[in-house]
Order: sequence, then C-alpha cells, then structure tokens
Amino acid sequence: MRLFKFTIILFIGVGLSLLAHQASANQVTVAKDSDIASVQAGIDQAQPGDTVLVKEGRYVEYDIRINKRITLLGEENAIIDGDNQGFVVVVNADSTVIKNIEVRNSKAGFMDDYAGIVVEGAHHVRIENVKLVDNFFAIYLAKSEGTVVKNNHITASRQRETNSGNGIHLWYTKDVEITNNYVSGHRDGLYFEFVEGAFIAGNESENNIRYGIHFMYSDNCRYERNTFRDNGGGVAVMYTSNVDIVDNHFADNWGSSAYGMLLKEINRSTVTGNTFTNNSVGLYMEASSRNKVEGNKFEQNGWAVQLMANSTNNTFSKNNFIANSFEVSTNSRMNYSNNFDKNYWSKYEGYDLNHDGTGDVPHRPVRLFSILVEKQPQSLLLLRSFLIDILDAAEKFMPALTPETLLDSKPQMEPVL
Repeated sequence: MRLFKFTIILFIGVGLSLLAHQASANQVTVAKDSDIASVQAGIDQAQPGDTVLVKEGRYVEYDIRINKRITLLGEENAIIDGDNQGFVVVVNADSTVIKNIEVRNSKAGFMDDYAGIVVEGAHHVRIENVKLVDNFFAIYLAKSEGTVVKNNHITASRQRETNSGNGIHLWYTKDVEITNNYVSGHRDGLYFEFVEGAFIAGNESENNIRYGIHFMYSDNCRYERNTFRDNGGGVAVMYTSNVDIVDNHFADNWGSSAYGMLLKEINRSTVTGNTFTNNSVGLYMEASSRNKVEGNKFEQNGWAVQLMANSTNNTFSKNNFIANSFEVSTNSRMNYSNNFDKNYWSKYEGYDLNHDGTGDVPHRPVRLFSILVEKQPQSLLLLRSFLIDILDAAEKFMPALTPETLLDSKPQMEPVL
C-alpha cells in the first residue's frame, strides 16, 4: 500500500514538473499572416526562457530589442531586413540565443557602429547558423563575456573602407569563442580590440577590403586552423602578448602593403604550424620580441620573412622556406639576438659530407639584393639577372652589407616534417 501511494505521489510530481517546464519555456510563433506578424511583437510577448519562432518570410524591421533571455529561431527562408534604417537586432539580455535566421541591410553610418546583430553588455550569448548579408558591421560584441559566434555566413558588397564596417567586431570582450564562420567583403573580416582570452578557430576570412583579421591590445588569445586568403592587407596582429597562432593558412595576399601576417609589438607569443603561401610578404615582424616561430611553411612568397632591426630575441626553428624570391630581409646590418636554427632552405647551396641531414656550412638567408631593393625598389626588375647572382655570391663569401650573425648554423638538407 505504501509503495502504491509513493508511486502515485511520484507520478504526480513528475507531471507537475513537466507542466512547470512547459509553462516556463513556451514557443511564440511569428508569421506574416498571423496575429503576431512582427519579430519585435513576438519578442515582446515572450517570457524569459521562451523560443520565438520566425516563420518563412521577409520581415522589414529595425532596432529590434531583445531584453530578456529568449531563443530567436528562424525557419528556412526567414529574413529580418533592416531596410538600411538602423541596427537590425540589439541584444541586451544574458544567455540569448539567435539561430538559423537571416539578418540583412543594417544602416551604414559614421557616428554609430550600425550592425546586423549587436550584443552590448550581455554575457553567454550564442549566435549560430545565422546568415548576415550587406550589413555595415555584421556582428558587433561590446563588453560581453562567454559569448559564442559559430557557423555563421557573413558577406557584404561595399567596395571602400569608408562605407564598410567589420564582419565580426569584438570590443572589450572576454572568453569569447569565434568558430567556423565564413566572412567576406567587409572592411576587416574579424576585428579584435581589448579582448582577453578569446578562442578563434576554423574560420575562413577572404576578399575583405583591408585585413582578414585585425587584432590589437588582446592578450592571452589563441587562433588556430583559420584561413585568411586574398585580403587587401592580409592579417595584422598588434600591441599584444601571449598569443598562440597555430595551424593557420595565410595565402594570396598581394600588394605593396599586404602581408600574410604582420606582427607589430608582439611579445612572448608562438607562431607554429602555419603555412604562408603566395603572399607579397609571408611574415613581417616589427618591434616584436621573445617570440617562437617554429614548424611553419613559407612557400612561393615574395619575401618569406621581413625582420625589422627593432625585433629582438626571436627564435626561428624547424621552418621550411621553399621557393621564395627572398628568404629573409632586414633593415640593419646588426642582428639583435634573433636565432635561426635547423630550418630547411630550398636555396641552400651547401653540402652534407657526413650525411646526418644537417648542412656542414651555415646558410645566410639575407641576400645583398634584398638590401638594394629595400633602398631602391625599382631595382627589383633585375631580380633574375646574372649580375645580381654574382653580387649575392660575393656577399655570401665575404659579408660586408648583410648582417654577419644572421645565419642558420644547422640548415637542414630536407624539408622538416
């Protein structure tokens, strides 16, 4: 009898729990032909924890405010069109989810950072599987912690920096995850300023007007397995410490001011396992110290590495330098404790008599001609001339203008795996 009563009580308790859950997490449906015909009306009617389901259709709305914890979910072909009038969606509530919807046509302006989706002062927000088209800024995070931006497709079609914002823009954020997004056609594909502890992985950023990623004052971040291709200026990482740059691909960034990756005032960071292919300059380093550049591949770049004299105590080891026009260049005859060790150089002309895989004579990667080009860019026309080959050979034999101590004393005979 006691067991029977206990079973009845348990059954009633479970039922009440389910009813309470249903009451606390309802669904509000927005449809063009229903009583709730606008996204804002659906959000206003929802309670914290509810899902607002947006049915197929084009909803012309702007300055939509989410100030309670909800899930904004779109059916296939559900579009929120800001009609170039303002912000499209503004999130001010923690733990908001925006998923499976299209957001397009925010206003463009110079006084306000108009965006398709703005998250301001809200934490643990999730933006996933959203298509963002022709917004000024696509996703803008400000003073947000623990937010996830994942699997979004972001494109824009403006042609000038002055009327274009960034694809994914982070300002004063912490512990954010930016993963598996595609960004194209914005000013900067990704822009980070005053960001702490971000994880950026699996993104593809290409054909942006300026940088694939523009990264400043953002310590203790990691970005890995990203592809940055054919951006106006390549990638710029500045004024930052303790950054891990791992297994990324930098390709096809060409121009007089374009780099696979530019490092300026970067300290105590690692650049490992990356590929730099077909860039004007693979890696440019200025005023950067105590960094480890290891296990990277530099192939078919104009300059594989440009190392400025104010960069010190950097280590380059176990990298592969293959078919670059210039392997390393610098703007000084002095080498301030930068160390090259056990790299593979396709232009190495030494020998290995004991067959231990290491060249018996050092390799000097800085060509005399690279110094001439630095001073007289027009001389690049002579790159393939016999006279230049003679000058380079003489300089290797008796260095007079190139840094005597910038050399690899243990060049590898085969590419480093």
